[in-house]
Amino acid sequence: MPNTVFTSGIAAGRLDPDAYTDNFTDLHPPLDDHEAMVAADRCYFCHDAPCMTACPTSIDVPMFIRQIATGTPEAAAQTIFEANILGGMCARVCPTETLCEEVCVREVAEGKPVEIGRLQRYATDTLMEKGTHPFTRAPETGKSVAVVGAGPAGLSAAHRLARYGHTVTIYDSRAKAGGLNEYGIASYKSPDNFAQAEVDWLLKIGGITIETGKSLGVDLTLDALKTEFDAVFLAIGLSGVNALKAEGVDKSGVLDAVDFISDLRQSTDLSTLPIGRNVVVIGGGMTAVDAAVQAKLLGAQNVTIAYRRGRDRMSASEFEQDLATSKGVQILYNAQPVAVHGNGACAEVEFEFTAESDSGLSGTGETVRIPADQVFMAIGQTLDGVPDGIELERGKIAVDTLGRTSVAGVWAGGDCALGGEDLTVTAVAEGRDSAENMHKFLMGEG
Repeated sequence: MPNTVFTSGIAAGRLDPDAYTDNFTDLHPPLDDHEAMVAADRCYFCHDAPCMTACPTSIDVPMFIRQIATGTPEAAAQTIFEANILGGMCARVCPTETLCEEVCVREVAEGKPVEIGRLQRYATDTLMEKGTHPFTRAPETGKSVAVVGAGPAGLSAAHRLARYGHTVTIYDSRAKAGGLNEYGIASYKSPDNFAQAEVDWLLKIGGITIETGKSLGVDLTLDALKTEFDAVFLAIGLSGVNALKAEGVDKSGVLDAVDFISDLRQSTDLSTLPIGRNVVVIGGGMTAVDAAVQAKLLGAQNVTIAYRRGRDRMSASEFEQDLATSKGVQILYNAQPVAVHGNGACAEVEFEFTAESDSGLSGTGETVRIPADQVFMAIGQTLDGVPDGIELERGKIAVDTLGRTSVAGVWAGGDCALGGEDLTVTAVAEGRDSAENMHKFLMGEG
């Protein structure tokens, strides 16, 4: 951060103009042709490859890497998109270090896996940059489906249904389609408006209409959708926010991390975004890391992630934790928030250290205060706006193995449904698989 001049409190424009561009460049620059060939050459093309099993969408990893190695990246992209139509975004945001690359034979034997994620991006980018679409829409079936939610699950389901010849209308409460990919992913993971470019490319299959600014329970009702359409897929995500159980959370400067990331993603001028000098992020997941790193990149002097359990219990991967510390973020483990102090606006956050035992998590009585003029809460989201009659389980929509809800003719997938891992790639798999069962239902096959 060159020539940084820090002021007290929350302020915009903490950095030189060029620093914003430098700080928010692509986290993993794309491979060029030569680099891709070298990376592909490291693959053993395993039979019963563990990387394929570890992928929630079951992409045939050895096949697509072999296709890259033989100089046919477009064919590799076709292999990827057949399993995962959002393979371009997943190549950018998937925690490959805990999925396909973690079980790579090269990783197990040498500690350095094949760069599966970057190779996937190389293949998908090669095809998408040509502007062509790899699939052809089947003849019209005369059946129509409503998809509520234009995030990864909804887009995946809509594309698969459209391929089969069904007519799909996607409704979303936001101004843009994309869901988490558009509003909830760190900017340095998906720069250059890739989320919208991917949506536009996906829609080239035809047969899909997107209507934004339409919310379930406000502009739409499930009963009306069931009457108008032959089937309904709910991919409404998690719009509620968990409450922070600490005194003083109503003070000025205490904000939701999801809203912060969303505002940053939609900003056309990062220098206008206000950021604190001392920022504290409460939470232990990917959202916490994304918020903390981006706060640092915007010019915050001191950024601390506080998590109530140990390093090994954080849902953010070790790679993400290491990324945060490499950017200057401090991580305070085993610390739970007790109170936010300040006169109207936050000035400090008080934490109590914790200990885990067989009986669970408990406070030790020892506390510490950390200066904070801005606090971001990243302690999870909750399901909101579920229609009457939809059965819930553990706070999410209950679905069977085929994605069917308790209401006939209604399926659900993604973060709103029980069983997901809150990952883009998992949502894509659930949308795809639900669409397969919906297609059978629509065609009278079960």
